[in-house]
Parts: sequence; C-alpha cells; structure tokens
Amino acid sequence: MTDLPSAAPRTRFDLVLFDMDDVIARYEPARRIAALAKATGVEADHIKAAIWDSDYFALADSGEWDADGCLEEFSRRIGAPVSRDLWVETRREGLWVFPDMLSLVAELKSAGTTVALLTNNDLLALEQLDRLIPGLPSLMAPHGYVSAQFRLRKPDPALFRFVCGKIGVLPGRALFVDDLAENVGGARQAGMTAHLFRGRAGLERALRG
Repeated sequence: MTDLPSAAPRTRFDLVLFDMDDVIARYEPARRIAALAKATGVEADHIKAAIWDSDYFALADSGEWDADGCLEEFSRRIGAPVSRDLWVETRREGLWVFPDMLSLVAELKSAGTTVALLTNNDLLALEQLDRLIPGLPSLMAPHGYVSAQFRLRKPDPALFRFVCGKIGVLPGRALFVDDLAENVGGARQAGMTAHLFRGRAGLERALRG
C-alpha cells in the first residue's frame, strides 16, 4: 500500500528514475497466472513452472527475443497459444496502479525534474506498455525504458550508468526508486542515490535529500 498523497516536494536531483512493478503499480503474479490458467485451460502450476520457475524472464528481460519472439516462446513453454490481447489482459489482471505515484511523477515533471522509467521487462512489455498502464509512456516520455532494450538487467551497475548516460545526467545527480533491495544496491554501485520504495511519504523524504 502506498501512503496518502501530499504536495510534491522540491528535489535536489536532476533525474528521478522509477521502477514500474510495485512502485508505479502493485503487481501480483499469482492473479496473472490464475487468469492465464482460466483463459487457456492449462493448469496454473504448469504455467508457474514453465514461466516463473524457469529462465524465461531472465532471458526475455535481457533481450533474448523481440516482441513476437517473446509471445511465441511464452506460448510454447506453457503449451497453449497466447495472443497479444490475451497477454495484455492477463498481465493487467495482476496490476493495480498507484494513482498517488502517477501524480507524483507528473508533479516532478511539471516542476522541471527529468523523470524516467527503468523496469526489468521484455520488448513485448515495452510495445504494450500503454495498454498495461494507460498514459505511462507519455508521462515518462521521452525516457521510458525496459531492460531488454539494453540487453542488461537490474541490478547490474552497468545498466544504470548506461541509462544515465543516455539521458545525459551524471549518476551522482540522479535518484533511483525501486522496491527490491538488490536493485537499489546496484544503482548505488553505479554512483546514484537510491531509495527502497515502501510508499510515497518515504519517497518524498528521499526526494528532499
């Protein structure tokens, strides 16, 4: 649960880089798996073993396949065809957007702070991002990134350094926000300030430095 929203604080950072799942929106894979099982007729335990307990996400999020390839491999592994529409529908089944966080991103952006998205995700997610969380790509534009674009995954410090360079901000002038301690650690190794996300109120304190 995120904290109640308040006015966006001033921040000393030139860039605030956000993770997506469990920062911008809560993500519950179990609900996604259940939705896939219902739609395909495949047992939920089989889907979990074939995808979540396998190397699928490690490979997909590292850019092993393009968007079409991700969908083909996903379908092959679970043993049932999954269309783009079904993939989006079932992915959204496990997502709940945090409105207060979308507001905070918008407030930071309107105040002149550069905002960006960096999520461990595949090229299919990038392609369908506006359907997963409507408005998120435009809110983060022009800096909405998934790890597969760079063939690196968080918490690799090289990914954080590369993204900061792409945006044109020194790591020491950037704040990274993630719900996973290992990703926060990777960002700190890259020279960024990093915040372990537990709600908007704590993030606002981090923004004030």
